[in-house]
Amino acid sequence: MPELNKPAPSFSLPDQNGNIHSLEDFRGKKVVLYFYPKDNTPGCTLQAQGYAGLYDEFVKNGAVVIGISKDSVASHKKFEEKFSLPFILLSDTERTAIEAYGVWQEKKMAGKLSMGVVRSSFLIDENGILAAASEKVKAADNPADMLKLVINGLD
Repeated sequence: MPELNKPAPSFSLPDQNGNIHSLEDFRGKKVVLYFYPKDNTPGCTLQAQGYAGLYDEFVKNGAVVIGISKDSVASHKKFEEKFSLPFILLSDTERTAIEAYGVWQEKKMAGKLSMGVVRSSFLIDENGILAAASEKVKAADNPADMLKLVINGLD
């Protein structure tokens, strides 16, 4: 996991429309970056809908929301359309950002070990500095928790 109070790892990845976004594109805004395992799964859908429901509050408080998974651009497009998601979904099929943020980890499911994305979220300040990191977050609680961080800071 990257170090707090240091520059956040940069990335350049395609969104659900095929447009490339880099972390540097969002200087001057807070960035809520959340990593999730897979489009259209129950937990990931719940989390995305939570962010969608609070999206206007994030924007009002000067933040952009970006979801990242290793799903394809086409998968992200279907996910966005199915649930009317108003924020950016980045496709990291090569796992460059996923690995840079340390969220590609060993996971245990039904007694089996495998590698996968650990649901995690990061708050990056207006200058590109990593302000907060949360690992193994709960899908249902994560959007509201991140909004509190955006509004109240780290106090």
